[in-house]
Amino acid sequence: MRKTVSILGSTGSIGKQALNVITDLSDRFNLFGLAAGANIEVLKEQIIKHKPEVVSVRDEKSVLALKKEFPKLEILFGGDGLEQIAGNRQNNIVLIAVSGTAGLYPTIAAINNNIDVALANKETLVSAGSLVMNLAKEKNINIIPVDSEHSAIYQCISNKDKNFIKKLIITGSGGPFRTKTLKDMQYATVEQALAHPRWSMGSKITIDSATLMNKGLEVIEAHWLFNIDYKDINVVIHPQSIIHSAVEFLDGSVIAQMGIPSMHIPIQYALTYPQRCKGLESETLNLTQVSRLDFEDPDLNKFPCLKLAYQAGQSGQTYPTVLNALNEIAVNEFLNNQIKLTDIPRIVEEGLNKHNSVSATDLNDIITADKWGRGFAQSLIRK
Repeated sequence: MRKTVSILGSTGSIGKQALNVITDLSDRFNLFGLAAGANIEVLKEQIIKHKPEVVSVRDEKSVLALKKEFPKLEILFGGDGLEQIAGNRQNNIVLIAVSGTAGLYPTIAAINNNIDVALANKETLVSAGSLVMNLAKEKNINIIPVDSEHSAIYQCISNKDKNFIKKLIITGSGGPFRTKTLKDMQYATVEQALAHPRWSMGSKITIDSATLMNKGLEVIEAHWLFNIDYKDINVVIHPQSIIHSAVEFLDGSVIAQMGIPSMHIPIQYALTYPQRCKGLESETLNLTQVSRLDFEDPDLNKFPCLKLAYQAGQSGQTYPTVLNALNEIAVNEFLNNQIKLTDIPRIVEEGLNKHNSVSATDLNDIITADKWGRGFAQSLIRK
């Protein structure tokens, strides 16, 4: 039976690769909706090629631009547009690949309408993990991770009893500054920070990789996805990016998921779950060519964002929400050349120290904390 899919964030790296997967497996999928931000020209190409039933764009101006070329197409806009597409019951699964907390509302809309979610948005579970996972459990829907690390853990656990898990091992390449000094990071340019050694990703997540905040966000996300205590989630730097993550079980067995560094693999797994299909990649893993696999502990003095994320996660309540909000603003300011790369953890730490945390089970409290974090970061930067 064909699955009907919508892709939110279709013009980004994950969205484009998801469309490649859907095209390659066209006998398995119907495309319902696409949503994009400002990249209207790419969206136009996608509309022509993939013929969605509905699209959503950032604002009304973009709607008018599209209507001239596609007068019969249903075109929505803004946050409401994302929610309408995600919550449409024609979908069997929705890929949430929009950046930032913009992914939270459409995720909730999909869950409320009993639609499975392929989640490629870290911030949704970081900001509102308790609320989202409890809702998913109540509605009995699958949240299938698309991040390579969480997809790896998801595959390693499969149908195994989670009570047998001793530890999760999240791997990371170490980013562009793994072998650099703290002084190198203090004077890093945007171009240097965006030069990831292994993965091609959007700018925000690439900067998070440069500071290792991405690993911190993944730790918090893994806590909610797999209901594992923070003390049992380890981060290991693995520069080859061949082992995408692993699970240690109580008997001492460690099961790892391996593969070439390609996002097509976890995207396809999420969309076809629980089945597996022949993949897009012509290249496969050749261990004799890889020859060696290296591992090292992360340097928390050079990468304090990872330590801050652990602290926020362990503190709970709205601390992870604020961590995420502070980081989003700081990363954006760095990308705009307003602050240094090493200012990012400073801003995050100052905000966490000033935050008055509350329970993170109410959506209004989560949104209030998110707004506070953004406002605090902006005021700190403008001083």
